[in-house]
Amino acid sequence: MSDPHHDHHPSPVPPEGGGKYYWLDDKTNRAKILWVLVAVCAGLIIADLFYHKHVVYDFENWFGFYGLFGFFLPVVLVLLAQALRKILMRDEDYYDH
Repeated sequence: MSDPHHDHHPSPVPPEGGGKYYWLDDKTNRAKILWVLVAVCAGLIIADLFYHKHVVYDFENWFGFYGLFGFFLPVVLVLLAQALRKILMRDEDYYDH
């Protein structure tokens, strides 16, 4: 007898090499996280219309600054980290000499 409360989705395919399968290995879960981030940032932009900010710097008064900052800065950090990895990457046996 089947359990009506149990989802009968096909089990995810384990990664090559037989390692453990994590929830972030599924592309749909990563997409969900991205859309939650987009929704939070959009909410911050909309909320920007309804309150007065007490800012330190003038650019913080720009409309939607915090929402845009929260969305684009992590993207920039990841791109910079990828470029830095190319510069700093060493061969696997670099320290074996």
